[in-house]
Amino acid sequence: MELRQLKYFVRVVELGSMSRAALDLNLVQSTLSQQISRLESELSTRLLQRSSQGVSPTEAGLAFFREAQLALRHTEQAVRSAQQSRLTGTVSVGLASTTASVLGVPMMSAMRERYPDVRLHLVESMSGHLTAMLNARQLDLAVLFDTDSARRWSVMPLLEEKLFLMSPRQAPTVGAKPAPATIKMAQLKDLALILPTGSHGLRSTMDAAFLRARFKPRLVAEVDSLAMLMDAVSAGLGHTVQPWAALGRITEAEKHFAWREITDTQVRRSNALCSLSDDELSPAALATRVVLADCARTLVRSGQWVGARLTHHES
Repeated sequence: MELRQLKYFVRVVELGSMSRAALDLNLVQSTLSQQISRLESELSTRLLQRSSQGVSPTEAGLAFFREAQLALRHTEQAVRSAQQSRLTGTVSVGLASTTASVLGVPMMSAMRERYPDVRLHLVESMSGHLTAMLNARQLDLAVLFDTDSARRWSVMPLLEEKLFLMSPRQAPTVGAKPAPATIKMAQLKDLALILPTGSHGLRSTMDAAFLRARFKPRLVAEVDSLAMLMDAVSAGLGHTVQPWAALGRITEAEKHFAWREITDTQVRRSNALCSLSDDELSPAALATRVVLADCARTLVRSGQWVGARLTHHES
């Protein structure tokens, strides 16, 4: 039995309608019905009577409703008590530059609001460096793209990003057709590419994509700095492949770059929230991990994290 099922059931009874409760809870009605059915199955009893006028609790449902209301009130009190008990300490968090451009400030703001006495130590670096720091226990948690080297990490799949071919913006030619908005991996075969080195998550993703497309990339430079890499592309030295977030700190990016989404289904960058094992994390670090995940989900759902979709969320 899950706490959310109690919340759903109580709201259905209070509103007397599955559809109104679904709207109030911001759920699809079929999802709400499924959760109520699971609850009834687990309890092995019918809790609701359904009719054309709506729903009403059975005798068992009414008894359960009273206890569920009490349980939810106790839960709310527990949450308030936890929030009022101030956490302290320092938590070190690693973010790749692209991730930091989207997630960094919202996470800092959320932490200041929820846990003002927790001091954040934020490290922005290439993902390969962050992996080494996490393995060396120099970080408490990090958002990483390649978890193959995980040792005793706790790993939570977080989101998946589309990847784009990013090119220097060129002056339009009179009468020329506009470039298509999408591109396939095979079309990258003869392009001069600038990518990070092989120890980093994005490069691992791209190397696998090149292998599937059966060609070796034409690499003209390997750059382990996002700012320098994007400067090189803007200067016309080559193209790169990055998530949309790579443009996050570039003023008027559309004046300097053109981008096309790579549509091959497996050419995506997976983001995972990785941390030391739970028994090695302080209460402040555990709380920070929750806040970071909440911020990422909020940014994706609101459309602020362009090109990203959640890979781990509640139904």
